[in-house]
This record gives sequence, structure tokens and C-alpha cells, in this order.
Amino acid sequence: MTKRPGGAAVAESFATQLLRWARTHGRTGLPWQPPPGSLADPYRVWVSEIMLQQTQVQSVRGYFQRFTDRFPSLGSLAKADLQEVLAVWSGLGYYARARNLHRAAQQIEAAWGGRFSDRAEDWQRLPGVGRSTAAAIVSICFGQREAILDANVRRVLARQVMAQEPWGSAALDQRLWQEAEQRLPLRRQDMPRYTQAMMDLGATVCLSRSADCAACPVVGFCQAHAAGRVADFPVPRAKAPRPSRKAFWLLVVYQNQLGLWQRPPEGIWGGLWTPWDIPAAEPWPQGSEPLTMLRHGFTHFTLEVEVRLISPQTKAGMLSLQRQSRGHGQTLEFRPLVDFLALGLPAPVRRLLASSGLAG
Repeated sequence: MTKRPGGAAVAESFATQLLRWARTHGRTGLPWQPPPGSLADPYRVWVSEIMLQQTQVQSVRGYFQRFTDRFPSLGSLAKADLQEVLAVWSGLGYYARARNLHRAAQQIEAAWGGRFSDRAEDWQRLPGVGRSTAAAIVSICFGQREAILDANVRRVLARQVMAQEPWGSAALDQRLWQEAEQRLPLRRQDMPRYTQAMMDLGATVCLSRSADCAACPVVGFCQAHAAGRVADFPVPRAKAPRPSRKAFWLLVVYQNQLGLWQRPPEGIWGGLWTPWDIPAAEPWPQGSEPLTMLRHGFTHFTLEVEVRLISPQTKAGMLSLQRQSRGHGQTLEFRPLVDFLALGLPAPVRRLLASSGLAG
């Protein structure tokens, strides 16, 4: 096994080798990165870090560009209507991130006078900003010596020390936070590149299923590699089968207008517009016809949706359906499809409307 130096020598050697690698192998050209020689924009870094929570870079790129084109500054985001923010976010998923981003922008304007703090503890008081996200922002933008611990960095460090604690456990996090802090470079001016390099290492080299150890700049410190057990780490947590949940949606169309309802601000798809969600124990309204079946995967369950279509021919019929939906706590609003497309719609609802022929 490769002998690991002790104390500050570990941190400086690990950091030095990682920084050297980053100069030629680190990712460049990401839309939130500043041009060479320029300082990072805290607004763009913050937006990117929120988007990258539970979402990979390739999925975020296009959304980030559209989002910052529409909301190019903190002020524009803080003043925007939440429905507009959700519409631009639509399809990226985990919509609480968008709501938190909007609310945090308003708090920064109100509490910080529109200026970005260089203190991680200030950022952690904002909705949607945890310890690692706060550290990423202040280290990249202000050179603060703060360690990050996103999923990629967890994987790197778990292999570095052959951590026996299972993935997702508090014990693993506690141990890896200590390891992450010990490896920080000593010079603050190195922090922006180092933080990005830690992300890049986990995203491009120390991959979950196919680690490229030959390309790793810190392989000499990796206990899992020395033991020939890279594939065994991180130790997976016991997985329970992902359950299925059923839902029953009624798509109401009246005189070329759709009837959708806006979900409560919290919870799954909070604040977004969806078809009428018929309780499982109740019959479909008379006159409804089968339309399609949908499956949509969430982190902890799979949603299976039976969708029916109903097209009332009279205003009285439409009003009757509205009364029934209100009885379920869902007030249908009728608008042209194009109007709803400008609002926040979950990805499966957008796909449903496109495939139903109503979009044509």
C-alpha cells in the first residue's frame, strides 16, 4: 500500500498534484465559468450550483443558458414572478430548487442590499443552500478556504481512505468532511481552481463504474487503488425496491382550451400546473375516454399515471366539471394551450400535451 504522509504534508502534496493536473486537464468552457483571467461571477456560480444539485453538467448546460438569458442578474430574478421562474426551469426537475432560488434572490436583495457575501455561514442561511453549495460559492468566487463535499467529491474521498461507512450515512459524511478539510491548499489564491478541480476529478476521472486510475493525479494517495479495490468503494447502502404509485389524471378540453390546476406551493411539483388528479377511490366523470398511460421516475418512487380525456360540449358541462374538481381541492382554470406552455409545467405534463395532439 502506498504510504500516506502525515499532517500538512498530505494536504499540500494532494492539493499540489491536483492543482498541477487541473491546469491542463480541468474542465473549461462551462457556461458559468469566467473567461481566463477574470473573476467568477457569484450570481452565475450560485445559479449553477443550485442547478447541479442532483443533476449532471450535460443536463444543466442548456437550462443554465436559458435561465441566465432570461434572468441575467440577481435583481431580475428577485423581481420576477415565480410562475415565470418555474416556466424557465420546467423540465429540469426538483422544482423546490427553483422556488428556493427565487426566494433566496429576494432575501439577498432585502437583507444583503443586493451584494453577495463572501462568508459561507451567510450563504447557508439562504433557502436551498447547504454546506457544500455555500463552500463552493465562496471558495470559487472569493478564495475562501472552505471544503466542498458533493456526490463526486464524496466518491473520490471514500476511495482515498477506503471508507467503510455506507453511502448516504451521517458517519460517512462526518469522516469525509474532515478529509476534505485536511486536503485544502494552504494558499487562498489556489482555492478557486482547487475547488473546481475536485469537482472535475470526480466527474471525469474517478467515475462510479469506470474509474480511470491511470489518469488520476492523486492515485498515489488512494488506499482503494493500492489495495486493488477501487470498485468496492464507496460502500453502497442497502437498497430497497423502488415502489410504484398510481395516479389518475383527467385532461379536460373545452372549446379549444385546457383545464389545468395549480398545485400547492410546497411538495412534489409545487406551484406547477397539472391535469385534474382524480382520487383513486372515485369513479371517472361520465363521458371520459382513455387517452394514454404515463410513467415518470422520481428519486424514491415511480409514478404510474392513467390519463383520460373529457371534452364537455356545453358550458354547463364544463362548469359541472369545475365544481367536481373544486370538491377535490383542485380548481381548474381554462386557458389556451400556449398560455399554459408559458407557465410552469412538469416534464411529463409537457410531454403529455405534445403527444396528445393538442399542441398542434
